[in-house]
Amino acid sequence: MERYLQPTAFFDYDHPQLKAWIESELEGVPDEPVEQIKALYLAVRDSISYNPYVFRTDANTFSASYALESGETYCIPKAVLLGAAARSIGIPSRLGLADVRNHLSSPKLIEWLRSDIFRMHGYIELFLNGQWVKATPAFNRQLCELMKVEPLEFDGVHDSMFQEYTEDGHAHMEYVNDHGLFDDVPHEFILTGIRNAYPHLFTENHESRDSLESDLSL
Repeated sequence: MERYLQPTAFFDYDHPQLKAWIESELEGVPDEPVEQIKALYLAVRDSISYNPYVFRTDANTFSASYALESGETYCIPKAVLLGAAARSIGIPSRLGLADVRNHLSSPKLIEWLRSDIFRMHGYIELFLNGQWVKATPAFNRQLCELMKVEPLEFDGVHDSMFQEYTEDGHAHMEYVNDHGLFDDVPHEFILTGIRNAYPHLFTENHESRDSLESDLSL
């Protein structure tokens, strides 16, 4: 279990800015693990905007501190940020990776990826009350409102994963492939999977990364 508590170059909760942010977010929160991680989950979910178009291959862009500094990123760094914050308060965390199909993907994103499957979606698992529970802080509240999907809540007890259906009954998110769980970010493994799925992103100049949040979904 110790390896799920250690700081790393990605889970870098010893970074000064990240340490200060964690302390600020926990100010006034009861000194109880579940209450603290619930507060941190909401902070990651809503204060860091979701934007898949900012994806870069540089390893440092996958770190918790970079996600915090940038203020907008995609699912993997947001999951790592929550995982790093969890480790800082003694809650073991590990990164989960899966492929998902979004039935509500925007035409812009489908055109960019040339697919409705998002490879290497990231979520975080947290060890609370003697069990591992999943948390997915990817979509911020504002984006969910635009998508007409309830934002994912996390109670520290039950898994919090993408909804299968929207609130009006339309198909939303489908998990199609599980890549496993990791004690640190498997950077090269992720890049290999993304290159294999979207080779055109690595051979063409994609200026469409400029984001309009009103047009975004995963």
